[in-house]
Amino acid sequence: MPYEIDKPDEQWRAELSPAEYRVLREAGTEPAFVGEYTDTTTEGVYSCRACGAELFRSDTKFASHCGWPSFYDPKDSDAVELIEDRAHGMVRTEVRCAACGSHLGHVFEGEGYPTPTDQRYCINSISLRLAPDGG
Repeated sequence: MPYEIDKPDEQWRAELSPAEYRVLREAGTEPAFVGEYTDTTTEGVYSCRACGAELFRSDTKFASHCGWPSFYDPKDSDAVELIEDRAHGMVRTEVRCAACGSHLGHVFEGEGYPTPTDQRYCINSISLRLAPDGG
């Protein structure tokens, strides 16, 4: 799929740290319970660390205790792209930034979380940047 923000691999490597590149551009996963935003309760907007597109609002973030920041809905329905992921011998739904195609994490449905959507967007902290409300 063509993305609004399309850069050559060399440019992504120059702009991102090795850890950011591994997750965002190679669909890696950061270790559980170590991410910057796992337990953050600061109000604001979470954007893609690679391109700055707004992805999630803090009012949809909830404590799922899974080890990664969890949201029950993206900021806008077209902010993320959902892709079937059959890696690692299982079927999951990968979440990518719709603007640049960077890997964010996975979305899970029907796990019994008390959310309005019954979905858990399990997102790598390293894929995000938080802009707090009010400066």
